[in-house]
Amino acid sequence: MPTYNKLIRDRIPEIIQQNGKHPTTRILIESEYIEELCKKVSEELTEYREAKTMEHKVEELADLLELVNALAEYEGVTLKEVENVRREKAAKRGGFRDRIFLIDVKEE
Repeated sequence: MPTYNKLIRDRIPEIIQQNGKHPTTRILIESEYIEELCKKVSEELTEYREAKTMEHKVEELADLLELVNALAEYEGVTLKEVENVRREKAAKRGGFRDRIFLIDVKEE
């Protein structure tokens, strides 16, 4: 019997049961939940970086977006609010499209 000890999507226990298996789960307390969300972001980012096909990359980006949505909900904001802040920051400071890498800044 495999041991996972990780945050899973809400319908996974139901899917496991439909496959004739019996999952053991528990509900995380708030501090555990935020810690596990952050771990999951790291896990999904690694999976994105390792993805070889465009389809797999898009799937991992969707997982990351789902996690950003969960983090936003945890903080009491919507993805729309997060997107508005993203746009404001991009208008003021730019995005990351130009691939600029800062090496250092010298004082005069």
